[in-house]
Order: sequence, then C-alpha cells, then structure tokens
Amino acid sequence: MNRHTAREKAFQAIFQMDINEMTAEEAIQNVTEDEPVHDTFLNQLVLGVVDNRDAIDQKISDHLEKWSFERIASVEKTLLRLATYELTYEEEIPEKVTLNEAIELAKAFGDDKSGSFVNGVLKKMLK
Repeated sequence: MNRHTAREKAFQAIFQMDINEMTAEEAIQNVTEDEPVHDTFLNQLVLGVVDNRDAIDQKISDHLEKWSFERIASVEKTLLRLATYELTYEEEIPEKVTLNEAIELAKAFGDDKSGSFVNGVLKKMLK
C-alpha cells in the first residue's frame, strides 16, 4: 500500500473511531475490508493519533481563530488530527507533503471549504 492510500485508510479508520465506539484494530480491519493488512505506516498513523489524541487536540485548539474545537466538523477534525500527528511526531515526512496530502483528502472527503480550512489551520501551526 502506498503512503497516500495508507493516509486515506488511516483517515477513514480514525473517522470511524470518532463516530462509533471501536478499537483502532477494529477500525483498521473495517477500512481494509477485513483483509489482513500489515501496513506499518497505516498502523503507525492510526495508533499515533490515538495515543497522542489529547496533545494533538490541544495543539489544534491553540491554532484556531474564531473557532472552538467542538465546532469543527468531523471530517476536518479527523484530517487535522492526522496531519498534526504527522507534523509533530513524524519528522522524516516533509511538512509540504503532509499539507498537500491533508488538503487532497479534505477535497475528497469534505465540502468545498474543507481544503482551505484545513490548510489555514495547518499553516498557522507551522509558523
């Protein structure tokens, strides 16, 4: 599985965990259609967001302007969590790659404004 696909699957798993009560393993299995998947990057992303969720959510909250964390729609919140994890804990991934991937996923799964919202919050985080 390439990294773009792994990010997409990670987004879907984290989103499902946020909406439904399920473990990371159940969510990963669900989004990989019950096929045995041993993708290290996918697992690393999902478990990294789960393990660092409070710190990630605080970092996102600290960079919101005229928004409260609770008001962010689930798609955008999940994308911000995933990208914030990458920016904070995955130092070998270039920031530009993380931003581009988050924006692409926002365009694919969000509405017309999702990409610009996610981009704005992440750019503030990088300043």
